[in-house]
Amino acid sequence: MKHNLIKGTLALAVLAALAGCNSSKNESKPCVEDVCKLTVLHTNDTHGRFWHNEDGEYGMAAQKTLVDRLRAEAKAANSEVLVLSGGDVNTGVPESDLQNAEPDFIAMNHIGYDAMAVGNHEFDNPLDILELQRQWAKFPMVSANIYDKNTGKRYFDPYKIFKLKNGLRIAVIGLTTEDTAQLVDPNHVLNLEFRDPKVEVEQVIDGIKKANSADVIFAITHMGHYADGVHGSNAPGDVEMARQLPVGKLDAIIGGHSQNPVCMEPGVANQYADFKPGDDCQPDQQNGTWIMQAHEWGKYVGRAQFDYQDGKFTLTSYELIPVNLKDEDGAFIQER
Repeated sequence: MKHNLIKGTLALAVLAALAGCNSSKNESKPCVEDVCKLTVLHTNDTHGRFWHNEDGEYGMAAQKTLVDRLRAEAKAANSEVLVLSGGDVNTGVPESDLQNAEPDFIAMNHIGYDAMAVGNHEFDNPLDILELQRQWAKFPMVSANIYDKNTGKRYFDPYKIFKLKNGLRIAVIGLTTEDTAQLVDPNHVLNLEFRDPKVEVEQVIDGIKKANSADVIFAITHMGHYADGVHGSNAPGDVEMARQLPVGKLDAIIGGHSQNPVCMEPGVANQYADFKPGDDCQPDQQNGTWIMQAHEWGKYVGRAQFDYQDGKFTLTSYELIPVNLKDEDGAFIQER
């Protein structure tokens, strides 16, 4: 009797395990049956504008108020949020410069930035100051193409993977303009090498895809956006990089460095729109990759809203939202 009881118990356990396996197969996977929503908020080239200007425009306090509201709106719409920077926090106004941009990094922590590209102006000071800034920042500073000549290893983490509550996995790769060594005091970067970001990004993407560690891949860059890739004396920027990559390898680029609002003329290839604060903004798209940039100094917060379902990633809306900008009559410009 005892043996029969044991056999019966084992049989029930096996059946339960098999039932558990079958039920797990039938359960819906994240972002397959359901739409996973993502809101990306972004700025770039703030250049020490912690404080508002003499007209009361922009500044980190106003930016935080705006970002807090946009977060609440995203939450109400069941959307996850990432806040990203295209770099160049340093060098702009004496109040920030004399404090090595510490107020700016403290403000970015309070706003809740998730990651920041390393800009060329991050090297305007000796590396020991940059190391202090890395300690102040409660978010990763990423760059895949800056190498330490002594060790042959990357000086920064090349990317960060964000696993969001809705199940979506976002890889955010950082890239820095090759021109950096020519744009800063050479003594500050003697032991650093700035490699071709177009080469480095493809290697990093291949590694992420091989490991199957992300559903969506972004780049936050400090390389510049130049319409139709016409970069003049500058190093190649976001457009050239997007065109070089195979279609589908990179979903979006959140940029900086050229300090322009990347708003393209609808229906006209590779032509900037005559954008004014409060206008609609159509970001660039090259070779299947969306490219965005939010002008400069924290004058705008870019808001990109995406849907992801069963491998399909779609931009549903985009806007550059003014941060306390005023018109010629001194009235605040409202977003549309």
